[in-house]
Amino acid sequence: MRRNFIAFSTFLLVAGALDFYLEAAPENGAAVADETILKQRTVLAATTVGRGFGPQSPRDIDNRWGNNRRVFSTVPDRSRMTLCDIHFHKNAEHRGGDFTTFAGNGDGRGYGTGFLYDGRLSAAELAPRQRPVGSNTGDELIPGDTIEIHFVFSTIKATLGNGLGTCLSETIGNPQLRVEAVVAVLVNDPGAADLVKMARVENHGGLNQVPNLPMDLGVPVVYAGSTTGPAYNEKGSPFQVTWSVRPRVVKLDIASLDAWLANNPFKETRAHGVRNLVRNPDLLSEID
Repeated sequence: MRRNFIAFSTFLLVAGALDFYLEAAPENGAAVADETILKQRTVLAATTVGRGFGPQSPRDIDNRWGNNRRVFSTVPDRSRMTLCDIHFHKNAEHRGGDFTTFAGNGDGRGYGTGFLYDGRLSAAELAPRQRPVGSNTGDELIPGDTIEIHFVFSTIKATLGNGLGTCLSETIGNPQLRVEAVVAVLVNDPGAADLVKMARVENHGGLNQVPNLPMDLGVPVVYAGSTTGPAYNEKGSPFQVTWSVRPRVVKLDIASLDAWLANNPFKETRAHGVRNLVRNPDLLSEID
């Protein structure tokens, strides 16, 4: 009886929070209230408690503590895996290093939230362009914006394509996944880093590789986590992912991002939204 009561109470909590979330969705670019984000966190806790979910992402990479005891081995170095997907999020999903400035609650669905570059940019770097990069639905990008780029690797025989599905396979039910994360601030400067060059894919020994990943952005923080994105604001991700997050920010020429979006093998045309930062210690791994 008590078990049924707890399950029913959890259902009411989840249903009530979902109703609040739907009713509180803002219009005209307004940000949702703190209570909306709190409700989303409450739903996430309720839908994952006692169910055995592994550690989740994104997280504060400066906070190394976590209480999730689901164990999975750190995957091989990316040179022994194959690249299967590249995409990016508007604002950093992770917090830490050079990106600790909170962007705000956003629209409750992944846009207008996340974390921003903490540093300052020159007037020349912030010079406006004739048009923003991307669409005009809340994910358009201008100089000064922060993005988090995800280079996804898998141990399966993967092909390049759009989305996580390219990193999975019917022939191997438990592929190992790794994400190399690069946080960038967009600048109007042709002398800055070039995404077309950074994301260039080469085949090395039958494995897709990106040899131009930046190596000067500090020692990456490696931890056990999950897939991200706002679809998991209220439910746990079932995927196990080894993350390698660089703590420093690279200045990226916004024109190169525009060029990459116009021609890339992953069919990416816009920025993705961000998942709420995971703070629940029961959903975080301990970082060695």
